[in-house]
Amino acid sequence: MSRIHTTDIEVGYGDKTIVKQLSLTIPDRQITTIIGPNGCGKSTLLKAMTRILSPSNGSVHLDGADIAKCKTKEIAKKMAILPQTPEGASGLTVGELVAYGRFPYQSGFGRLTKRDHEVIDWALDVTGTLDYKDRSVDALSGGQRQRVWIAMALAQETDLIFLDEPTTYLDLAHQLEVLELLETLNREQGRTIVMVLHDLNQAARFADHIVAMKDGEVLATGSAEEVICPLVLRQVFHIDAIIGRDPRTEKPMCLTYHLIKEEAPVETAAPRPDLLHA
Repeated sequence: MSRIHTTDIEVGYGDKTIVKQLSLTIPDRQITTIIGPNGCGKSTLLKAMTRILSPSNGSVHLDGADIAKCKTKEIAKKMAILPQTPEGASGLTVGELVAYGRFPYQSGFGRLTKRDHEVIDWALDVTGTLDYKDRSVDALSGGQRQRVWIAMALAQETDLIFLDEPTTYLDLAHQLEVLELLETLNREQGRTIVMVLHDLNQAARFADHIVAMKDGEVLATGSAEEVICPLVLRQVFHIDAIIGRDPRTEKPMCLTYHLIKEEAPVETAAPRPDLLHA
């Protein structure tokens, strides 16, 4: 079952095509992680699926409708996106930032209703940031700030949440904190989570479904067991990986790897002049 899928989309910047005739189905109520080398089109795909970028060809469908033909507020009630480097929070309190998530539901003068305030407090509470409500976003740590941005996405009350590298610039503890929060939102509230991750072991640990991309194309999709394997990692990242098992989760785990060196061409020895007339 899926609420969102792409059909033969091509997306790029100017004359350069990044995503090439890509068709992809996102499983509903699951955590999907997109992996791949830098520049392969992961973020571009995410932007196309959330209508930040418009495909030059193909289409993205949400609940059976082409998102290019849907009203912006209607899309915002169904999906939220947390970009790689969120901006625009300088000078705002945590509560003020999270309140922006209620924009799709506002009309008239845009005043917050009792319902809006209830949802904002709920989003802050579920992300563990309610105590920061009156604090400046600028004063928060990286992990705290990331949870506040997720709270803003939750305040949109969408079933679909897209995140572009949500663990970037965070230390190990805060990375785990954010990923466990997303896992809880999926398991307890049925949210469909789609995120780009660089860490293969985090992708294997938290994802139900993994999409492996290279050069604007999907090379493999499936469970962690199907994608985090030596053959796929060789094709996607050009590495020779040794895969084991996480002793706590039993999920595949990349233990070590090395780059695959290009095989040198076989050289043929030049004929020796003194033997030409032997």
